[in-house]
Amino acid sequence: MRASRGDAAAFEHLVLTHQDVAFRTAYLITGNPAEAEDAAQTGFLKAYLALCADRFRPGAPFRPWLLQIVANEARNRRAAAARRPALTLSALGDLPLPDPAPGPEAEAVASDRRGHLIDALNHLREEDRAVITYRYVLELSEAEMAAALCCRRGTVKSRLSRALGRLRGQLAGMDPSLTASHAGEDAR
Repeated sequence: MRASRGDAAAFEHLVLTHQDVAFRTAYLITGNPAEAEDAAQTGFLKAYLALCADRFRPGAPFRPWLLQIVANEARNRRAAAARRPALTLSALGDLPLPDPAPGPEAEAVASDRRGHLIDALNHLREEDRAVITYRYVLELSEAEMAAALCCRRGTVKSRLSRALGRLRGQLAGMDPSLTASHAGEDAR
């Protein structure tokens, strides 16, 4: 990797390629745009220093490694500020609806369902929110999630399954009209 040899242009290309997902990762953890931007920038700096110090395994995927650094930095910033706010997943509001809304009534129902989903996600443990958002918001593959979470793919599958089960439970407790089958659909 050219960036590991100090090639600034190569690292700039990596930053441009991964800056959006790095920011979204940090934002999902901090819930604050300014903190997320700082965490992402610091994460990139730490990644660059690690690359130059040969602490990146050649041939390993860069994106999960970077997201792990950014997520750690975001968690550290949140802890340092001595605040543990509920994870704000307003980014989900920007995702396209699963089915095109034919009119205002359908759009209102879909918006209400997204609101229930965000509220239910905010009531989950941080580990559950992380695995669900990595998969369905950031659209990481199982392999990328395993690298970012420092665990095996099988562990990712089981964590995701348990987290989706708890999400379904939260949704059912909030609004019985939301059946268990809706949790996975809405998270996508």
